[in-house]
Amino acid sequence: MREAGYGLLLAIQFLTRLPVPVACPWTPATSRWALRCYPLVGLLLGAILASIGALLQSVLPTPMLALLLLSLWVALSGGLHLDGLMDVADALGSNAPLERRWEIMKDPQVGSFGILALVFLLAWKVTLLWTLLEAGVSLVVLVVVPALGRLGGVALLLLAPCARREGLAWAWRQHLQRRDLAFSLVPLVAVFWLLPGGLFLASGLAALLLGCLLLFLLGYGLLMSRALGGVNGDIVGAAIEAAELWLLLIVWVWWVTG
Repeated sequence: MREAGYGLLLAIQFLTRLPVPVACPWTPATSRWALRCYPLVGLLLGAILASIGALLQSVLPTPMLALLLLSLWVALSGGLHLDGLMDVADALGSNAPLERRWEIMKDPQVGSFGILALVFLLAWKVTLLWTLLEAGVSLVVLVVVPALGRLGGVALLLLAPCARREGLAWAWRQHLQRRDLAFSLVPLVAVFWLLPGGLFLASGLAALLLGCLLLFLLGYGLLMSRALGGVNGDIVGAAIEAAELWLLLIVWVWWVTG
């Protein structure tokens, strides 16, 4: 249980800017538990967002609330995955040979493709948040989407090849096993029951989100394997951001067609 506790704290320290003033040992056991806790940390971030949304929904105009929630979403994660998104966008947009793409990803300067990717992703996110809030969609969605995005990150680390035998993705991957993906799904199950339709009904939102997340991961993993030879930390971070946007879009489609 001590390894599980350290793993949770490691995941919070790595994925968020929430203060955790504890020195956690990095061992095979704690790193494995940290990956298992990725979706749990997503639930924590989502619960904070949903709670603030519930408190301020009757106080702030919908556009301001949507912008506030997105700002907190970015601040709580420290923009960690947005940095990866910009690096990947610059690399893919360069149309350069493979090795040059990797050099671009390592370059600390942000190019025009990275800026465009950031602007469009944030614009789409705030628009979808605004639309969903205005439509009265359950704030439980805000709890589930960050968790599913991080579940997707764990799945990508497990199932997609690492492009380089170095870096954070390779370090995390060393101790990751298939059962860890199943463990990481457990905290989500209870929250899924709060979504319309529950978990196991074919028409349930949870089942739809899981299926669409799987489709996204298959397409994204194939694209990155072909374009960059596999995944690294930046690519996994970009996947988390893109998956969150994709799932918000799926919720909107489900709402307007339901």
